[in-house]
Amino acid sequence: MSDYSPFKGKTGFKRVLNATGYSLAGFQAAFKNEAAFRQIIFINLVLIPLSFFLDITRGEHALMIVVCLLAIIVELFNSAIEAVVDRVSLERNELSKNAKDMGSAAQFVSLTIIVSTWAIILFL
Repeated sequence: MSDYSPFKGKTGFKRVLNATGYSLAGFQAAFKNEAAFRQIIFINLVLIPLSFFLDITRGEHALMIVVCLLAIIVELFNSAIEAVVDRVSLERNELSKNAKDMGSAAQFVSLTIIVSTWAIILFL
């Protein structure tokens, strides 16, 4: 008997198709259920197109986009942590609070990275 998940059995192109479907479902769940995710998406819909109108180098442009996308990644992880914690128990617990607070702190850092990167490129 294998120690691996039975859901890991697909290989090749079928696995890629399945993974794409799971990813799209994850985006849909985050957008539907997480206000913070929708806010990060809105920030990206403003900042990324704005970056195309700035007089900056290609490297600076790429960096400005990457830090914006990083915030989406962090929010997806943060939302996943919150979902798992809530799935385990809705009771107040110090460890659960710590997990959620650490996810929130990670998102705070990613937003700080956006602000500092954009400020350095635009104003220094």
